[in-house]
Amino acid sequence: MRQEGILKTWNDDRGFGFIEPLHGGQEVFVHIKAFPARSARPEVGAVLSFEVELNAEGKKRATRVECLKARRRAGPALADSPARWGTATYLVIPAFFVVAAVAAHFLKVPARVAGWYGLMSLVCFAVYAWDKSAAVAGRRRVPERTLLMLGLLGGWPGAIVAQQSLRHKSSKPSFRARFWLTVLGNSAGFVGLFMLLRGLHGA
Repeated sequence: MRQEGILKTWNDDRGFGFIEPLHGGQEVFVHIKAFPARSARPEVGAVLSFEVELNAEGKKRATRVECLKARRRAGPALADSPARWGTATYLVIPAFFVVAAVAAHFLKVPARVAGWYGLMSLVCFAVYAWDKSAAVAGRRRVPERTLLMLGLLGGWPGAIVAQQSLRHKSSKPSFRARFWLTVLGNSAGFVGLFMLLRGLHGA
């Protein structure tokens, strides 16, 4: 069964890249040999029609790839540039820490909580970087639920930085929707937990 997707990354020197299916799901590896002979050079942002098969190791790869007439003329530079809404996304981080500072004053939040967020953010960024390199090299990927759980546990500021600076998981609607739910969940849990603790200590 044929699928459609967007070519998200392309390594012209090595002749391979990854397709993001329009219906969602994991990115699919694609090699230059999967394109028609004498076809134009693949461009990041192109909308592709393809079939999926398993290689000898049981991993998915695209085959019988065709470039559709409709394509997103984003240009190759898109792969290395921040998303156009990146600045607005970054503003979420200082906004949260302003709220956290207010909460720390009124709810007596321990200073080590900030250290926890810093540590989890570093861990989360490192895991995103690992997953990005695994995607490019065709290695085993980090499950999305792991990335989301790290964000829920407080690593979401690092995840935002990774998504923007690495251009990884920054344009997949289904993942981003779940990611922002983890941000809201963590933020609500942060305030709710310390309000509860303050109430218990004040009782």
